[in-house]
Amino acid sequence: MTGEKIIESMLPMHDRSNGLGGGFAGYGIYPEYKDFYAFHVFYNDNSARAECEKLLGESFEIVKAENIPTRKIPEITDIPLIWRYFAAPRDSVLSRLQLDEKELVVRFVMHVNSKIDGAYVFSSGKNMGTFKAVGFPEDVGRFYRLDEYEAYLWTAHGRYPTNTPGWWGGAHPFSLLDFSVVHNGEISSYDANRRHIEMFGYKCTLRTDTEVIAYIADYLLRRCGLTLEEVASVIAAPFWSTIEKKEPKEAERLSYLRKVFPSLLVTGPFSIVLGFDGGMMALNDRLKLRPMVVAEAGDRVYVASEEAAIRAVEPDAENVYAPMGGEPVIVRVKEGAY
Repeated sequence: MTGEKIIESMLPMHDRSNGLGGGFAGYGIYPEYKDFYAFHVFYNDNSARAECEKLLGESFEIVKAENIPTRKIPEITDIPLIWRYFAAPRDSVLSRLQLDEKELVVRFVMHVNSKIDGAYVFSSGKNMGTFKAVGFPEDVGRFYRLDEYEAYLWTAHGRYPTNTPGWWGGAHPFSLLDFSVVHNGEISSYDANRRHIEMFGYKCTLRTDTEVIAYIADYLLRRCGLTLEEVASVIAAPFWSTIEKKEPKEAERLSYLRKVFPSLLVTGPFSIVLGFDGGMMALNDRLKLRPMVVAEAGDRVYVASEEAAIRAVEPDAENVYAPMGGEPVIVRVKEGAY
């Protein structure tokens, strides 16, 4: 699908945002560079760019560097320098540090975002990319020319900041490696979640609570090896009273996850969509304090805060339902389909 349809889906959602943040993530958009990490970076000025590019070149072989193509849109202003790099980790660096390549990428992203003033890596996966800005999502999509990209999975978000600033780096999605998160709601447990995840080398620097969910996903899925279902049982853990009513084996599993990862329980109202290489997971908070609707049409699955967004691009969508609180909806592409 081109990005045109996902932009259309955001039009009926216009009043859910206020122009202070819009963004998209597309998967499968860089087939010609699918074996390279695609770094998308905001710069305040060229001195920040020079410092970041020097650091990138020390650990990665850069095969292409360019401005991300954009259109002139009157509604999008105060535009930073927006660059992308396709790069591969240097074998000599991996051997010297005794790291796998994904860990090297994560450390690079955290270093840039916390140490280089005026530089923010906002996307770092393979064959995927995040595109975000200050503006309404439909304007952001046109600004980044997303109608010229094709993806097997799209996510989109319109932001309405309530207690954090509206700025380019603070728009959704939040990404790390191939994980991207869009979020409707507020994370009451942010401080506890942030303190815990930062013990493992992550740095929350983008001044928006959603950022921590992307890092929790990377930590639990990549570093701890949990399944998506187990991650859902950590982030939206069932109540102890619910666990007690489960079959013994399931109760033991859920109890274990609650005891081992108590500080990664996300509280407060939320609905999120986690994109990853090959699929997505949608999840409500366990009390279902934010709306989330799922629908199907042929071999496609749609998730949105409102059914109207789905009907805008798929009027004949079927099997429309609202998942239970804490119930993950996991969708994977058919093998080789993308």
